[in-house]
Amino acid sequence: MNDEHAEAVRQTIQYMKEHLDEPMTTELLADLAGYSPYHFSRIFKRVTGISVRQYLSALRVESGKTELLQSPSLLVKIGMNIGLVSPGTFNTRFKQLVGLSPKRFRSTTESLHRYVNQYEHKPLAWTGEESQALPRIRCRIEAPEAFRGMIYVGLFPRPVPDQKPVTGTAVNLKNRTCTLTGMPAGSYYVLAAGIPWSLNPKDYFLLGKSLRGKLEEPVHIDRGTDLDVKIALREPLPHDPPIVVNLPLLLFEKDRNNSAR
Repeated sequence: MNDEHAEAVRQTIQYMKEHLDEPMTTELLADLAGYSPYHFSRIFKRVTGISVRQYLSALRVESGKTELLQSPSLLVKIGMNIGLVSPGTFNTRFKQLVGLSPKRFRSTTESLHRYVNQYEHKPLAWTGEESQALPRIRCRIEAPEAFRGMIYVGLFPRPVPDQKPVTGTAVNLKNRTCTLTGMPAGSYYVLAAGIPWSLNPKDYFLLGKSLRGKLEEPVHIDRGTDLDVKIALREPLPHDPPIVVNLPLLLFEKDRNNSAR
């Protein structure tokens, strides 16, 4: 990655974060970075993995998550604060990226936080399972020795976790291996996030400081796919897009579906 390009994108992202309540266009951001809109768009996607528009949308939704957890403000006010004046636009965008409506997000954080923390000292229900069904991807996760928490792994259409994965799982305790199955044919990215145990619910939903990991190249899935991959978790970088999808909710849904079988 070109250091000059990465720095230009980092500065642009900082500007975006500080002006979320203002109209922003690719042309404006490109001008601030000193590039043509076409060149800037290519650089931005190369550095972050997604387009300027997608990144800005994720930033606004992430800011909305922060406000929802920090104050009892009306949803209309929150939407205006992050540049989404229409309540309908805010609700639609939020549900699309996070996985549930703003009201449900705010009302379920405490219960989902308690649900996740039950696994600090006991294994997940599917620990040790090894599916023989194809396609499948067996993942080995490398995390810092001192890490204690839940590690989420998923298969995403883009190299960022900005929507529900096509399939996903999680590991806890000292387990560092998992298997992804049940994915349709196509090209996807294997992404992982490590979230330390916490008594503060916000730490499970605002993930700017969480560990991250991914396969740099997409995996191509067909009926006979049988892969072994390794993912190393790292500290977040300044240009990393927000993790907006609700990971505790995905864990709850997987647990519920596993229990129903």
